[in-house]
Amino acid sequence: MIQVINRALDLLELIANEPEQPKSLGELADGLSLNHGTCANILKTLVARGYVEQIGTKKGYLLGAKSYTLTGNEAYQKDLLEAAREPMEVLTQSINENCLLAVLKDNQRVVIHRTLAEQDLQVRTADLKPVYDSASGRLLLAMLPKEKILRFVVKYGLPVGDSWPEIQSEAQLHEALSLISQEKLALQTIPNRHVIGLAVPIYKNELVVSSLSVYLPEYRYMTMDKRKLVLSLRKCADDINNRLK
Repeated sequence: MIQVINRALDLLELIANEPEQPKSLGELADGLSLNHGTCANILKTLVARGYVEQIGTKKGYLLGAKSYTLTGNEAYQKDLLEAAREPMEVLTQSINENCLLAVLKDNQRVVIHRTLAEQDLQVRTADLKPVYDSASGRLLLAMLPKEKILRFVVKYGLPVGDSWPEIQSEAQLHEALSLISQEKLALQTIPNRHVIGLAVPIYKNELVVSSLSVYLPEYRYMTMDKRKLVLSLRKCADDINNRLK
């Protein structure tokens, strides 16, 4: 049993040496002089527990979310929440619309904090939503390094159904994500619900760590000063960024 633990730790360390570069089963097994079958079984367990992520069939392995949790990401998220609470309250009071703070987990946009407006008609969105099906998810995906976007598409595919109807090909997806990245703003129209979503990035040490977004009924969006809304959203994000420094 101790030998198996050592081999599992050796695998994690070998993968972590180049965290952005997927390593194949063969590379890992040969690099540690392991039997390929033994290596595959250990990796299967590590994948099941979330410490290693398999990037598609025969595409290689990367560190999983659980490995990063061990480095203190949960404590870091606490810092993010503390930095965001007050500015988000100020923003909600200013624009009187619901605001969300979200992070990326696998192929989901996960809400970690929200502030609620006092409108009679409010837009409520689920804590968990597919990345393609939310302005905040699209923003978080667009702000990833290009190699991570490519891996995301390989693993999860293109938008399907009504999740992002404007996207019909991989070329269109990358073009749309590139535009979001350049503008540092994602805007989503949900025609069947008559809802508008806008999202901007939150930074720490020049890395995007979350998104700040607002969702509101289309009829209110069409009658308001859209430029002022975006400026208010960006101002709130800047305030959070400064608190995270």
